[in-house]
Amino acid sequence: MDFNMKKLASDAGIFFTRAVQFTEEKFGQAEKTELDAHFENLLTRADSTKNWTEKILRQTEVLLQPNPSARVEEFLYEKLDRKVPSRVTNGELLAQYMAEAASELGPTTPYGKTLIKVAEAEKRLGAAERDFIHTASINFLTPLRNFLEGDWKTISKERRLLQNRRLDLDACKARLKKAKAAEAKATTVPDFQETRPRNYILSASASATLDDTSCPPSWAEWKEEYPGGWRPPCFFLLPLNPSVTRARGCLSLPKDRKLWNDEVDKAEQELRVAQTEFDRQAEVTRLLLEGISSTHVNHLRCLHEFVESQTTYYAQCYRHMLDLQKQLGRFPGTFVGTTEPASPPLSSTSPTTAAATMPVGPSAAGLAPPGEAALRLEEVTPPASGTRKARVLYDYEAADSSELALLADELITVYSLPGMDPDWLIGERGNKKGKVPVTYLELLS
Repeated sequence: MDFNMKKLASDAGIFFTRAVQFTEEKFGQAEKTELDAHFENLLTRADSTKNWTEKILRQTEVLLQPNPSARVEEFLYEKLDRKVPSRVTNGELLAQYMAEAASELGPTTPYGKTLIKVAEAEKRLGAAERDFIHTASINFLTPLRNFLEGDWKTISKERRLLQNRRLDLDACKARLKKAKAAEAKATTVPDFQETRPRNYILSASASATLDDTSCPPSWAEWKEEYPGGWRPPCFFLLPLNPSVTRARGCLSLPKDRKLWNDEVDKAEQELRVAQTEFDRQAEVTRLLLEGISSTHVNHLRCLHEFVESQTTYYAQCYRHMLDLQKQLGRFPGTFVGTTEPASPPLSSTSPTTAAATMPVGPSAAGLAPPGEAALRLEEVTPPASGTRKARVLYDYEAADSSELALLADELITVYSLPGMDPDWLIGERGNKKGKVPVTYLELLS
């Protein structure tokens, strides 16, 4: 591997300098360029979106797959970019056990027949659960992961660049401030530079005639007295013109002032460049942060799709269990609970209330709940007081000739009969009539 030592040393120096600068800002020992309030609000909103998206994603994964080991396995397959193997759902596994138990205990016995029917229903529930997990993963989990692994990583990268640009800008401001302070200090120092006369001679014996107080100052004295700019003292000069004073040394303060002026100009130029880069990066980061609103809109759409898939899943489960209950009720000697039925998932009208508010027609001989004598449809007539319209919520397959098959979203005419099971109504569609379950209907006013 080709290592560039100069670049490595330069990067290390920059990292150390920024770390020191960042620490000084935390302790209030260095100035910090503050962002505007709107930008800070965008940052806070983006951080909140990221944190809550992570929590919702993790909990949704727990909902869809409660087994932590299975979640870890799926995560590894995803990172390795390999297809996740098909896994049997809990409902399908229960159906398998029930079918095997019925086969061993006797499929012709009442218990064996019931086990077979329940196994079929559990298998359908497992298939519905598999479809729900697949749909929810594609329509809900995948967009959340794409945001965290794509858009958010881009935002984080641009925010780090913005932070570096801000540190560079603050460093340039501090450098300019120090340069101006040094320039002001150099301006206030008196100018001791002398202009040498053209007619001077170098006299070695002249120094002997001078007293001790006229000796040139030492190197350390010059350095301590004029730290802003100095150079070693020159030879002792004795001008020919006695009116010209002796020069004890040569200090070039005007030249030092020019150096500081150049340093200030350089610092101002670096500050302008740093400010331009900071403004450009701030604008890029701002556009990405404002894109969080579009992310919310996308997540809202995905949330609606998740709710829709969950509603479909629970509706399928309810329909499968209702069919199972009907099938078990037809088995002789099978116990079927007589508790009040639960209200349907999409209708706020309970079966008992719906039946009580329906027009009641004349009594029909042989009318009985499922499992008893069949309903003689030719003797059923609509009530004289009128009927009601109802919208079908789900598809329904008739179990026998006394029931009416239904299709979702179609309109039918319904009414009740005296002594009829409150869970059922008489439905008519054209010249066809038969019993229909109340939980599959939405009664219209």
